[in-house]
Amino acid sequence: MHHYPFDPDPALRHLRAAEPAFCAVHDACGDFAMRYEPLDSVFHALLRSIVYQQLSGKAAGTIFGRVEALFDGQPSAAGLGKLTDDQLRSAGMSGAKARAVRSLAEHVLDGSCPTAAELHDLEDQEIRDRLTVIRGVGTWTVDMLLIFRLGRPDVMASNDLGIRKGFARMRGLEEMPSPKELEALTEFWRPWRTVGSWYMWRALEIDLPDGS
Repeated sequence: MHHYPFDPDPALRHLRAAEPAFCAVHDACGDFAMRYEPLDSVFHALLRSIVYQQLSGKAAGTIFGRVEALFDGQPSAAGLGKLTDDQLRSAGMSGAKARAVRSLAEHVLDGSCPTAAELHDLEDQEIRDRLTVIRGVGTWTVDMLLIFRLGRPDVMASNDLGIRKGFARMRGLEEMPSPKELEALTEFWRPWRTVGSWYMWRALEIDLPDGS
């Protein structure tokens, strides 16, 4: 785990001033302590994301370990080409996920998927546009990459159920906002929506003053 690549203090001052309800969440949760793992291999990171989709963490971790073990060394796009569908299935991957990781490998090998170095020079939306053409890689997957692997400070992963639930809890709303509503409601959190998002996940784990 690494320290996040920006100073969270200005973000916390901004969010406390812009969103009064945020103060109680921040006070209950304390310091910003999001885990951050600098991106080295785009293929490896997206392979992991595809394997983990729609699975519990423990089951996904077991399957991912088996998939990693199929490679001779660090998982790579070239290495995937040497694996059969039967090998991927025996490791626990569904047919749909096997097709997705083959699509990922094709995009890496033909250069249409940016390298880690190239991603660092691209704007957030450009990264979404470039990566979501890969089968099995949607906006949520790219948003998680932007937050946890690229350390971007202003990502609102509005399709994330936990963030939507946490926001509703913080604001005392009876219903979760839709992704579009959440984007509109957090517009004034810019340019620190990543920090706000992390606290929305935490808001589901704490006791808030009103006892909700």
